[in-house]
Parts: sequence; C-alpha cells; structure tokens
Amino acid sequence: MITGELAKAARKLFGWSQMTLALEAGVDQSTVAKFERGESRPTALSVSTIKRTLEGAGVEFPTGGEPGVRLREPSGNG
Repeated sequence: MITGELAKAARKLFGWSQMTLALEAGVDQSTVAKFERGESRPTALSVSTIKRTLEGAGVEFPTGGEPGVRLREPSGNG
C-alpha cells in the first residue's frame, strides 16, 4: 500500500492535477484529495487502483529502506 503523501508526490512527477489522477484511476476527485491530505483512508481497492494507475504511467514505489517515489528507468528497448 502507499500513503497519500507518496501518491501526491508521484502525481506531481507528471504534473497531474488531483482531477487527472482521479479520472485516470476511475475514482472521485474528493477521494484523491482526502487521501493526499490524510483526512481519510480510501478502500483498499481504491488505494490499489491509484497505485496501479501511477505505476502504469511510469512511477516506481521502491520497497525496502526509505519509502519514496521515482520515475521508472527507461527499459532501453528503443
């Protein structure tokens, strides 16, 4: 699972608004806003969907060590 802070940081890597992330993930904008502010914890399904949407766009959430977010390295297939 990811935190609202990580979701916000990942979203900002792309210059996405909360509305853009909400539309891409198929969740309400208020869900994204409240999650990022720590006002509520969305359902596990919503958090998973947000995470998968960000990962699909090219973000990595490294495991182990310090939590964070970064853009995925290009695969070099081109």
